[in-house]
Amino acid sequence: MTVSAVVVTYNRLPMLKEVIVALQKSETKVDNIIVVDNNSNQDTADYLTSLGNQIRYVRLSENIGGAGGFNKGIRYFMEQTTDDYIWLMDDDTVPTFTALTELLNAAKKVDNQFGFLASDVRWTDNTRAKMNLPFPINRFKKIPLDATELEQLRNATFVSVMFSRTVVDKIGLPVKEFFIWGDDIEYTERAARQLPGYMVPTSRVIHKMAQNVESNVSLDSINRVPRYFYAFRNRMYFSRNRGFIRFLRAHIRIAYEALMIFFNGQPKKWLRLKMVITGVVAGWFFRPKVEHASDKVKEIPHD
Repeated sequence: MTVSAVVVTYNRLPMLKEVIVALQKSETKVDNIIVVDNNSNQDTADYLTSLGNQIRYVRLSENIGGAGGFNKGIRYFMEQTTDDYIWLMDDDTVPTFTALTELLNAAKKVDNQFGFLASDVRWTDNTRAKMNLPFPINRFKKIPLDATELEQLRNATFVSVMFSRTVVDKIGLPVKEFFIWGDDIEYTERAARQLPGYMVPTSRVIHKMAQNVESNVSLDSINRVPRYFYAFRNRMYFSRNRGFIRFLRAHIRIAYEALMIFFNGQPKKWLRLKMVITGVVAGWFFRPKVEHASDKVKEIPHD
């Protein structure tokens, strides 16, 4: 079975270098390393160009966010390669030596009947990365750190998640208009409506975030607050697709998050509240279309 790894990057060259080296040293060969560059500075372009045919370099003319980058990367996989699987990750995700091997072993274990397979994402101190915590079908279950068996999940993040070519052909591409935040949750839930999605606890990656914290509009640093517009707008979109009850619950949860802005002692409370309100209202009318890519495998003539 052949695998394309897609890495989306934007101006994090030192970490990107580490990710590429880890992919090149993978126990199981990565057949194609596709790097989607969201119009990073020239040093990133120079480095990626210098790698020549070691990678497939997709440089974009503008920064279209993580959602747009993964949209372009998956389209490239479908239209420019014939690989069986696509393995997605951010440019601060360092896969361990056996991460891909364990994902492929899991694919065999379920006879390739999976919507997605997600790695166990750890922070640099080996605790679980809080932005990538697994969300089991049984919402009351906590997956232990020493787990070894597959666990069915509701969704996953684009920090080491694998899809089959067949599933991508059925569900289309991530919604590029999301820009950032929630594109991975929406996409993996879309895949899980086709076939079950699983966490593979024996597949480990390190997510080298600056801090191991969850996203929280009431606590986050002020320079990150404007991006919460996308978080709340996008949440309205995919909660609506989950059905009326889930859509209603999303509103209740967001109302609680907005209230907490005034109880947590962080500055710029009204700016934080503005991002919540404008995001929610925009989300009521946000109806982007799901794109599909052509499949290169289907275009190959067969005798």
